[in-house]
Amino acid sequence: MMPDVPATIARAAEASFSILNDVSPWVVISLVIAGLLHSVLTPEKFQRHLGNRKMSSLVKATLSGMLLPICSCGVIPLGLGMYYSGAYLGPTLAFMTATPIINPAAVLLAYGLLGPKIATIYLVSGFLIPFIIGLTANVMAGREIHTPGADNQDTVPALDEPADVGLHRKLLAGLEWGFQDLGVMTGKYIVFGIILAGVIIAVVPPQHIQRYLGDPGMISVLGIAVLGAVMYVCAVGHIPLIAALVASGAAPGVAITFLMTGAATNLPELVSIYKLIGKRAVAIYAGMLTGLSIVVGFFTNWLLTPGFVPFFNLDEGRRIVGAANWLILAVPKPIQYATSCVVVLLCLYALRPTLRKFIPVEGTEH
Repeated sequence: MMPDVPATIARAAEASFSILNDVSPWVVISLVIAGLLHSVLTPEKFQRHLGNRKMSSLVKATLSGMLLPICSCGVIPLGLGMYYSGAYLGPTLAFMTATPIINPAAVLLAYGLLGPKIATIYLVSGFLIPFIIGLTANVMAGREIHTPGADNQDTVPALDEPADVGLHRKLLAGLEWGFQDLGVMTGKYIVFGIILAGVIIAVVPPQHIQRYLGDPGMISVLGIAVLGAVMYVCAVGHIPLIAALVASGAAPGVAITFLMTGAATNLPELVSIYKLIGKRAVAIYAGMLTGLSIVVGFFTNWLLTPGFVPFFNLDEGRRIVGAANWLILAVPKPIQYATSCVVVLLCLYALRPTLRKFIPVEGTEH
């Protein structure tokens, strides 16, 4: 039976638009934070705190990431802003791993819906996995992976330290850097990755993925780790789904592996790291994260099975979900649409040299 191409294209467009609306507020927030940090912290300060291989730098980066409720797409500008401002590769990747994997709201939901055993493994893994990835990046390579400006001066943000001006002008200059330099640099890769993710969702609908996840005999921990690595998954939003799958009989290791790889990796992030930091960086990030998530999955199954009884306490779950809602920022639809327009405009602005080749300009034809 031939696939319905128009219907598939429509599903891909709908999925891409949905993902764009979900992640754009966090991308814009990340650009604002990165710009403000750039205006306050000079490259020298970044290098002093995070531009080294010290264990303390990895701990700072990991713990900071664990406290921020930003998704894996939203963390792209913030993480790359840190890197191009002088942070070493290890702390950068540790921060970019920890931020989407875990946050206070996700921990509360995990304890309420998955139970203390799985939630404790989730919390400990949420610190150890980013820390180990950062440690590996420090050992294998540093800023020499991709020196800003070495390949193309037009694709990296300028790092000129602002003159001694007032705080107001510094903040405005930081926001200008965040959007005009960093936003333009990352926007096209984020949008490109979102489109690829939408195509994958259209070809492999979420209903099929949920059915396979709910039947641990049909897919292994290895397979679910690879699947999670290319999908867009929000940690907070997917914990209820994972809890339902575990309650339906899915192995706890399969669920936690999917949460780890799905939350911390997706195509927009992988494309951005590949293009803006380097091949080795994305290999360390994706390879280590997938491998460590598989180890955590097997360890969880070994520790909790056989004899695992899914945690289900309706009253406790409602109480914890109510507490977690206070920590979750619900973005209104109009703001989602407005920030989506911002991200798309940044992408189009970055693509303007390419677009000029296909759009004739008056006076250039002979």
